[in-house]
Amino acid sequence: MATGLTSARWTHVALPTGDLDKAIEFYTSLTPLVVVERFKDADGESVWLSNDKQAETPFVLVLVSFNKDKGTQQGLLHPFAHIGIEVPERGDVDALADRARELGCLHWEPRQMPDPIGYICALKDPDGNVIEISHDQRVFDTVREKWGSS
Repeated sequence: MATGLTSARWTHVALPTGDLDKAIEFYTSLTPLVVVERFKDADGESVWLSNDKQAETPFVLVLVSFNKDKGTQQGLLHPFAHIGIEVPERGDVDALADRARELGCLHWEPRQMPDPIGYICALKDPDGNVIEISHDQRVFDTVREKWGSS
């Protein structure tokens, strides 16, 4: 089968989850990620999540729920290890923090940090993994400036 891949690439991060449906609901409602594909076999289920229509530079969060671990919290990213999501407006951080606070999953209150960190808060997914939401961290812009936008 032919592929469009021309060099080695970083394509995904995979995390276990004890409740795949609950994890999908968390990520699709509190982050910009959408379901790309969902799979099932004799050992369990998995889902690929990514930014909507991210065809140019695909990167996927893979969530895997093994049958033997269903119903247990499987978090690996804590207390500081985290997945980072950058948002375009400072108010986006506050809005997500407000929503996460209401849902009982706010991990770090919004705060201004020194460069290069920017304005951040963090959420905890259903398995206890930390998801950092940042504004003005400039990861996206710095990489694009360094290597071009293509």
